[in-house]
Amino acid sequence: MDLKQEGIYDASTLGKGKMLVLGFQHMFAMFGATVLVPILTGLSVSATLLFAGIGTLIFHMFTKFKVPAFLGSSFAFLGGYSAVKGFGAELGMSEPVALTYACIGVFCAGLLYFVLAALFKFYGVQRTMRFFPPVVTGPIIISIGLILSSSAINNCQANWWIALLAIFIIVICNMFGKGMIKIIPIILGVIGSYLVAACFGQVDFTPLREAAWFGVPFQMENTAFAVFRNPDWSFMGTAVFAIVPIAFATMIEHIGDVCAISSTCERNFIADPGLHRTLMGDGCATALAALFGAPANTTYGENTGVLNLTKVFDPKVVRIAACLAILFSFCPKFAALIYAMPTATVGGVSLVLYGMISAVGVRNLVENKVDFTNNRNVLVAALILVLAIGINFGPGSIKFGAEGKIALSGLAVAALVGIILNAVLPGKDFRISYDEYASGKRPGSDSNK
Repeated sequence: MDLKQEGIYDASTLGKGKMLVLGFQHMFAMFGATVLVPILTGLSVSATLLFAGIGTLIFHMFTKFKVPAFLGSSFAFLGGYSAVKGFGAELGMSEPVALTYACIGVFCAGLLYFVLAALFKFYGVQRTMRFFPPVVTGPIIISIGLILSSSAINNCQANWWIALLAIFIIVICNMFGKGMIKIIPIILGVIGSYLVAACFGQVDFTPLREAAWFGVPFQMENTAFAVFRNPDWSFMGTAVFAIVPIAFATMIEHIGDVCAISSTCERNFIADPGLHRTLMGDGCATALAALFGAPANTTYGENTGVLNLTKVFDPKVVRIAACLAILFSFCPKFAALIYAMPTATVGGVSLVLYGMISAVGVRNLVENKVDFTNNRNVLVAALILVLAIGINFGPGSIKFGAEGKIALSGLAVAALVGIILNAVLPGKDFRISYDEYASGKRPGSDSNK
C-alpha cells in the first residue's frame, strides 16, 4: 500500500521540520488537560510535564516503539487525591504532606497494572475481563465525576462570569469548531477566560515576574520519598486503600484507548505488541511519576484525535512531543504562568471535565448494552453509586483497624463491593470476544468508536 497515497505519512515522507511542527501539535493537544490536574490537586506543574514526557518515552520502550500514544495526567485519580487530602486534614496534616502520601497510593496503583498485564499474558482477555465488566467500571467512573462536582462549583463561585465564559468557549469550540479547534477546546477555554480575567485585573502576575527561567522540575520534599523520613504507616495504608481501587477503572479506560488507537491507525496493537505490554508501559509510567510527585499517567484521547486528524501515525512524532514536554518542564516561569490562572477559570473548566468523566461512565454502560432489566446488574450498579457518593458526602470514609486509623474512601468501598458482588452473584450476561479487541473495536460495541 502506498502510505502517502492513502493519506498516511511517516518520518521518511515528512522531513525533520514537519515532524517538529507535528510534535508541537501533539504537545499542545495534551497540554490543557495535563497541566489542569496538578492545578486541581496541588501537585507540581513542572514535575507533571517532566513525567508526562518521560512516561511517554517509557511507554514506547515497553511497546517496542510501535504504539503512537502520548501519556498525560489522569483525571480519574482526582477523587483519590481529594479523599487523601481530606483524611490528612482531619489529622491536622498539611496538604503538601498529605499529597506525598497520596503519591504512595498512586505508586501502588501503577504496580497493579503489572498484575493485570500478567493475567492478560497468562489467562487471556476473556477470563480476566469477566471480573471488570462495564456494570462495575461504568458506575465507578460515574461516581468519580459526581464526587468531584462540588469542588468545581466552589471554584466557580470565585467569579461566575469568568467560569461561564470558560464553559461557553469549550462548548462552542467542541460543537462547532473545525480541525484543531475541535480537538483542543479545553485549552482554548482556559486561554480565553484567562485573558479576559487578566484584562479586568483579576490575575496577579507577581509570581510570574519573580520566577526564574530555568530550574529543577521537582523538589525532593514534595516527592513520595519524603514520606519515609518519618512515616505514618497507618495513614499510608489509608492512602493506598483510598487510591488503588481507582486503578480498576483506569485500566479498563486504558484498554478502550488502545482499542481506539488501533482503530484509528488500522493496526492491531492488541495483538502486537499486546495489551500486556501497553499496560506495563502505562503502569510503569504512573508508578515512576508518583514517586517524584507527579500525577498518575494515562493514554490521552486528545492525541488519538490528532492522529485521526493528521493521519500521521509515526510514533516518532509522539516521542518528539514527549521531549518537548520535558524541555518545558525546566522553565519555572512557565509553571508560574499556569499557577496564576484564575480560580474561576479552573472552576469553569473542571465543571465541564468532571461532568465529562461521569458521561464517559454512562457511555461505557450504553456502548456495552448493559441490561438493566436484569436485577443483578441493577443491584451491582446501585450499590456502587450509593456507597461511593453516600460515604463521600456523609461520613467521608469508612474507618477500621486499631482506633480507626485506616480509612477507606467511598470510591474504594464502592469499587471493592462492586467487584466482589459481581463475582459472586449468578447471572453474568457480559461476554468479551478477543476478536472485538483485536479489530480495534471497543468491547461490546457494534462499531468502532
